[in-house]
Amino acid sequence: MKLSGLLSLKSLLSLTLSFAILALAFFSTELHAAKNKEKYDIIYLLSKDLERVLDYQEELEAVFDKRVKRKLKVMGRGDEYALIYDGNDSARTVSKTLIQHADLLNKAGFDEPYATKEQDFHVLFNVSYGMGKNLDPLKKKYGVLYNSLGEEVKQDLFIEKTDYGNYILVYRHRGSRKATTLIARKHAKILKSKRISTSVSKESNNTIVYGESSLINDGTNGNSVDTQVIAGKSPGKTKNKVASAAKIKKSKKVNNKSSLKKSSGNYTKFEQSIEEYIEKLRRKGKIAKDESTGWMVYDLAKDKSIVDINANKEFQAASMIKPFIALAFFHQVKQGKFKYGPKSRRKMEAMIQRSNNAATNWVMRQAGGPAKCDAILRKHYARIFKNTEIREYIPAGGRTYLNSAPPSDYVRFLRALWNKELPRNREIRRLMALPGRDRIYNGTPIPKGTLVYNKTGSTAHLCGDMGILVPKTKRGGRYPYVIVGIIERRSRPSDYGRWMDSRSRVIRQVSTLVYKQMKREHQLR
Repeated sequence: MKLSGLLSLKSLLSLTLSFAILALAFFSTELHAAKNKEKYDIIYLLSKDLERVLDYQEELEAVFDKRVKRKLKVMGRGDEYALIYDGNDSARTVSKTLIQHADLLNKAGFDEPYATKEQDFHVLFNVSYGMGKNLDPLKKKYGVLYNSLGEEVKQDLFIEKTDYGNYILVYRHRGSRKATTLIARKHAKILKSKRISTSVSKESNNTIVYGESSLINDGTNGNSVDTQVIAGKSPGKTKNKVASAAKIKKSKKVNNKSSLKKSSGNYTKFEQSIEEYIEKLRRKGKIAKDESTGWMVYDLAKDKSIVDINANKEFQAASMIKPFIALAFFHQVKQGKFKYGPKSRRKMEAMIQRSNNAATNWVMRQAGGPAKCDAILRKHYARIFKNTEIREYIPAGGRTYLNSAPPSDYVRFLRALWNKELPRNREIRRLMALPGRDRIYNGTPIPKGTLVYNKTGSTAHLCGDMGILVPKTKRGGRYPYVIVGIIERRSRPSDYGRWMDSRSRVIRQVSTLVYKQMKREHQLR
């Protein structure tokens, strides 16, 4: 029997097998292509605590170069936040990047990151109020917003500089698009009469150039610190007064002495309460046995020390040494050795505000190197620096262990800074007031609108912060005081992120206790 117009069974089976082989080959090719299309990111920290992630981001930015920092992003997923290197890389590329980052972070004392397939993390959003190439118009708009929007906005209101050289005024809400849009609409209604519009923009990790402390330090918000500082009279006995020029001059004369005056009475009891609090944390294991701590609080208005715990003990200085390096640099400028121009200004801002280590080493080289900086401080500012040692450039990876200083030297430096005794004093104050994360104000209940001059420091062995806080008083003035908090351990922690977060919280808690005491004594808000 003939199969007219039809394939034979043998031919049909052969053809079917051929189609099956082709289909299998096609499927394998598509599977391989799909695998190659999978993208990966690197995660450094995953936490439900946004503040912890933001702290860790600042720590990492001191280690990585500009190319990497551009791709560092804080993203959200449900009730979690992640610090991510948003590389959109293939498995092969992300493996190489992960090895490089892990090696660098390990040398610096950080925890190892890990790679993961792109997950359902979403970009965070901010409220935007305008963009431009000129900073001054946005500063004026900033002042309007600062006085028009609620207290919850002020601390997170910033002017940022984009990668393209523009400036953008934002409220760093860091929320979902939906939540941020609702806030933008609310702010639009408040600002309608002032003809300021709002929009929603992605959080891009731009460099902050202006914020709350910048505004207050400028004196453009009706709160010029130098003319409205309370003179330091005890509440209930005599009325608080605005510090006069004579008072400031007298204070300068006193501050030329090398010793730090010690208070007594209520403050002695307060110092004991801080010591008891630290011992309580030790008993609970929140501060380990191999960890040393140093604490100082200094009342700048009364020119007296309030808390003096291990004040003269030498600790690693970490990045807290950087304002001292700035002083050595500005001493050379005052001597006419070189000029403070646009380039050195950018380097100085990177060193102090963003704790950039490459910029720090550039500044140090201009001043003659570590030994020269150390010699300048010892020779010309011996009344301030009793035991500070600048012995090295910031090494690769950003962790410095040889540079050291005691809490008392930080206090003497900050007291001299407050009393305008240093070369380029105004510029050092501006640099230390530039917006950034800190451990003495951010994350504490200290009221918004407090002026902060500070510098944090971190190594694989140390967590610290030193600065001046200038909160408002109930009578419309401001009251300045210094706080220094340092926690140092002998060995590297097994979980750096958790350890750093825990010790940062301790410093914030102590700063809160100090503020509450100062509030009782001096009628702060």
